Amino acid sequence: MWRWLLPGLGIKRYVALVGLGLGLLGFGVGVGVVAPHFGDPSRAARINLVVGTWAVGLVAVGAGGWLGIRTLARALNLPEPVLAELFASRQRAARGPRVVALGGGTGLPALLRGLKAYTSNITAIVTVADDGGSSGRLRGALGMLPPGDIRNCLVALADTEPLMRDLFQYRFRQGELAGHSFGNLFLAAMEQTTGDFVTALKESSRVLAVRGAVLPATLDRVELVAELEDGRLLRGESQIGRSPARIRRVWLEPSDATPLVEALRAIEAADLVVIGPGSLYTSVIPNLLIAPIAEAVRRTRALRCYVANAMTQPGETAGYTAWDHLQAIEEHAGPRLVDVMLVNGEAVPADVLERYRAEGADAVVPGARGRPGVEMVVAPLLAIEHGVVRHDPDKLARAILRLLLRFRPDWARGRPWESLWLEQRLRADRGDKARAMVPYARS
Repeated sequence: MWRWLLPGLGIKRYVALVGLGLGLLGFGVGVGVVAPHFGDPSRAARINLVVGTWAVGLVAVGAGGWLGIRTLARALNLPEPVLAELFASRQRAARGPRVVALGGGTGLPALLRGLKAYTSNITAIVTVADDGGSSGRLRGALGMLPPGDIRNCLVALADTEPLMRDLFQYRFRQGELAGHSFGNLFLAAMEQTTGDFVTALKESSRVLAVRGAVLPATLDRVELVAELEDGRLLRGESQIGRSPARIRRVWLEPSDATPLVEALRAIEAADLVVIGPGSLYTSVIPNLLIAPIAEAVRRTRALRCYVANAMTQPGETAGYTAWDHLQAIEEHAGPRLVDVMLVNGEAVPADVLERYRAEGADAVVPGARGRPGVEMVVAPLLAIEHGVVRHDPDKLARAILRLLLRFRPDWARGRPWESLWLEQRLRADRGDKARAMVPYARS
């Protein structure tokens, strides 16, 4: 606190003014309560003194507070309304639900971008099996964990200037650095400077003002291996993602990778655990192949939600329904990992769908089969960006948080104001009726 009293800050005078105002308010109360017991001042004189003292006190408190806020806004180069909104949003988000999101690729950052508007208590657990592109080159050259998916999650949760986010995503196009993104190189340099990858992530989170935490699923160097239905083996996430045939099973080498303790604790303390969205065999399942993580998800009291992909992937999941995706997860990581499955119910534009089908992909449909104890919920979740089907971050976040309120109405457990704020915020969002979710009725 003493730092606020250093010379030159221009804030002490306003603190003193607020203190003077509070003192006058207290003096007014004292006059009104104590004065009648000493002598016999006239009632009118006492009232005038109390009113006058209170008026001056209120003016002093108001002026000191307003001038102090204006000084802070100028120091931060922010308009006063923006400063107030920023403060209010951060305070509200700090009281939001504790969410753990597991995945990787492009699906997990989309989810994180939507969730950070409602809560800052987010832990992203990211797969580290990537071996392609810039991540693969840094992994081979420096022996570090692949930074690409982790970088995307850091940027998705960042609450900093757009220029800083653009800088982290900037990819060099020429010379020896061609193909590398600045964010990957930054994380590599930060690891070399701090001595370990987890500390590098924490320091990078400070630079980007990240809302929440981003953790690798394991610090071990793991390789993803897949067996195809025709018996062939593919090694490495980059090869599996271009699988020419459907996948029978995948596994990690080594199979006994050790997860971060922080990740297990986050799952245990969570109100909501979200699996996906993302490529089934290269982004979603790899995290659950780490046995302690799968067991932590099984034991947690949180609501466990699986977000199915919006589109199938050629070769990898061709012809899969949403239930097929869940079946693959259970075959690899065991049952009782999911309470509710969220599936897109919004139609893909005909021209976009036709192009996807020409490439061997299609929209993911719910499917007729079910799982005991798992409820499917359908909601409109799509965003079409330059002809590419994505999950809309805002739609997805609202749909998932509505599931929390619906299936775990007591998620706050003694924090009723947090639950009430979240419910009111979701109700206030525009287009609420059009985006209402409906349970999926199997035929």
